[in-house]
Amino acid sequence: MRKVSFAEFGGPDVLQLVDAEEPHAGPGRIRIAVRAAGVNPVDWRVREGQVLGAHPTELPSGVGLDAAGVVDEVGEGVTGVEVGDRVFGEGADTYAEFAVLSAWARMPAGLTFEEAAGYPSVVETALRIIREVGVRSGQTLLVSGASGGVGSAVLQIARERGVTVIGTAGAANQEYLRDLGAVATTYGEGWVERVRRLGDVDAALDLAGSGVIRELVELTGSPERVVSIADLGAPEFGVRFSGVAGSVPAALAEAVDLISRGKLHIPVEKSYSLAEVAAAHVDSQAGHTRGRRVLVV
Repeated sequence: MRKVSFAEFGGPDVLQLVDAEEPHAGPGRIRIAVRAAGVNPVDWRVREGQVLGAHPTELPSGVGLDAAGVVDEVGEGVTGVEVGDRVFGEGADTYAEFAVLSAWARMPAGLTFEEAAGYPSVVETALRIIREVGVRSGQTLLVSGASGGVGSAVLQIARERGVTVIGTAGAANQEYLRDLGAVATTYGEGWVERVRRLGDVDAALDLAGSGVIRELVELTGSPERVVSIADLGAPEFGVRFSGVAGSVPAALAEAVDLISRGKLHIPVEKSYSLAEVAAAHVDSQAGHTRGRRVLVV
């Protein structure tokens, strides 16, 4: 099978499309014929060799956590899913023609494989950091870097829970944030005062890692009211860096419910072939994403 792999840490140029042995579903796992794989910031962080405790890397390594596809192997002890089912979920080395998933759910009706591949770890992350930052109905949440996949999910989930969201993004994504129910403003010079004029902030999330932790603490009044998924230096300010996943099956079940009720939709901004994986990582690292980027297999 074809698989994306890298033998050394570095830039996008270390990614290679290689022939590899097919993986197989062990106990408690399923294998899918991958139709699409989500491109997440954690993928290029791992490729660069950043120290991420939840994702130890041995070289050579495959890439990718999220995928959607068709079940073609069911491991021992697995129930409730059959060969031929259309599923989405999280596993390992999903930038490939076949991948083993450790958590999955049936795809909601009407969702394409490309759309489905963009949800698993994004929704898990959004649910986790909303919980960790402790924001409640009637309060206001500030989201720095709100237009990407996690931001798109946070905005919609928070709105569903009665939370007011202020989102920062580039000028081109202001209308997109408003469409998701956020109060939108731009980042850049003067952004702190622009946020102040919009009202008090009870909690804040840093999704972009753009060096704004000090300002987020200032706006919320306490480092305990700020969570980052993108700035490894956040703990220097007393702010929690959230990088360890919670229950992915529970997150997938909630995603299915929200999608099925029309309360959650994350658009796919751009799709790439496996051979275009380096370009997908370049674009992901550049930011300014509106929704998700995925690889089509």
